[in-house]
Amino acid sequence: QAQLVESGGGLVQPGGSLTLSCAASGSIFSDVDMAWYRRRPGKQRAFIARISKSGAKYYDSTVKGRFTVSRDNDKKMLYLQMKSLKPEDTAIYYCNSPSSVETFGGWGQGTQVTVSS
Repeated sequence: QAQLVESGGGLVQPGGSLTLSCAASGSIFSDVDMAWYRRRPGKQRAFIARISKSGAKYYDSTVKGRFTVSRDNDKKMLYLQMKSLKPEDTAIYYCNSPSSVETFGGWGQGTQVTVSS
């Protein structure tokens, strides 16, 4: 069964940088768009960045200009490079297919990012 495993989170100071990774299993990764989401404390999970199977990128306004999404289809990996981090970026970050969250059998466990001095 296909699945997703996020990693790379941690504690970082405001203004710092962090790169998240998402490892996908199964054979469908290169055929689907992928996206990053986050759940901030007390909030619903929300979309932040998307990359199409051909590489076109889209960002939510809260992260545009600071975050960069990328993918490696050969390695079945999705990445999120985060710069100029702010305390409000503190959240659990998840990856998934925006077409259907069941593409990879649901949500992974996510990776915690904490931005604090």
